[in-house]
Amino acid sequence: MKAKPYECIKHRGKVLAIIIRTGYSADKTTFFSSPEFSQQLGLIVYKKGGVIKSHCHKEVHRNIILTQEVLFVRKGKMVVNLYSENRKPVTLRQLGKGDIIFLCSGGHGFKMLENSELLEVKQGPYSGRAGDKVIFKGVENDTGQ
Repeated sequence: MKAKPYECIKHRGKVLAIIIRTGYSADKTTFFSSPEFSQQLGLIVYKKGGVIKSHCHKEVHRNIILTQEVLFVRKGKMVVNLYSENRKPVTLRQLGKGDIIFLCSGGHGFKMLENSELLEVKQGPYSGRAGDKVIFKGVENDTGQ
């Protein structure tokens, strides 16, 4: 089965993850994240000669409740397991070089199928594993994957 170029994975009405495959393209600027998400992800499209005016961003204080992250697969191949908020397996997807996954809610775990390199973007500052993460036993820990 061929992977969809863009996929929004939901569980009980909540977006768990958004996957944008390496071959995805759009004719116009497209945002994949909901405006209320604390992390925004969009594909910005400009024609030749288009301009982004010089700018800087204002200091704005935001209250971030949940860390959301975006992973860019720079090389390799892996399986991502997605979990509900109560840590139950929901689904899995294989990701490869050039794919992007936006982890929006619930849990997630990865099993590398090849030597891999990921570029991660998330809100900071990172307060360490104890402050930011809850580790739990997932299906990727089993030898079957």
